[in-house]
Amino acid sequence: MSISVSFQGEHGAFSEQAALSYFGPRAVTVPCAQFRDVFDAVRKRRVRFGIVPVENSLFGSIAQNYDLLLEYPLTIVGELKLRIRHCLLALPGVPLKKVRHVFSHPQALGQSDRFLRTLPGVQVHQFYDTAGAAKMLADEGRTDAAAVASLQAAAHYGLRVLRKGIETDRRNYTRFAVLSAEPRVPRRRPKTTLAFKTAHTPGSLAACLAAFAEQEIDLLKIESRPIVGSPWEYVFYVDIDSAPHRPRCAAALRGLRRHASFIKVLGSYEAGNVVH
Repeated sequence: MSISVSFQGEHGAFSEQAALSYFGPRAVTVPCAQFRDVFDAVRKRRVRFGIVPVENSLFGSIAQNYDLLLEYPLTIVGELKLRIRHCLLALPGVPLKKVRHVFSHPQALGQSDRFLRTLPGVQVHQFYDTAGAAKMLADEGRTDAAAVASLQAAAHYGLRVLRKGIETDRRNYTRFAVLSAEPRVPRRRPKTTLAFKTAHTPGSLAACLAAFAEQEIDLLKIESRPIVGSPWEYVFYVDIDSAPHRPRCAAALRGLRRHASFIKVLGSYEAGNVVH
């Protein structure tokens, strides 16, 4: 049985690669123009799952998707950490010396900056998507341009790989969250992402975090995001090494509720594997 999965970008995007790596050959991938469209497709049951990037090992969190996780009535049911390998792609027959323009997503350009600066006389242009840049080359027949995108994009759009592995740092990973309208109970290696708000008073955040320390639950990540419409107020996002169905985690959440004015469990899922 096939599994429909929405992702942001064009076919050949790293998000599509993550979906195929997570779900395997049963995945039927559905491209979306914006991250919000991915969430909408899952909420309206047009697809069974969605997949979005939430963190990059070099550039940090993708803030927009954390905001959307808070806004939408969806849950994280899985995660995957994908090794990002950028390639320089061009139309067949276009040599590197003929390239005068390079197009890609701003993050991909930043992650490949050291290599791109070695190309004399080349202008770098931001594009909405890595795979979208590859598609543009193929659609427009650009013989003076190249795109920074994945090997999958090269294969999908019939492009030639001029250079492989042009990313500056080989330790370039992106963590993706798998979204569903239905929660799951993780069977092993449970991990939970939650959001909470607390009073703007001395010691309030420490008291919230102490609820997990008292139950010997490890905090894997914590960060804050401003609340839209409430200047200088923040929501805290936390990843913990447990799940609410476990007694210690349930006790920690009860302790958190004594100090937090708002709590939303964004999902419990099995800790994801690294895909190279």
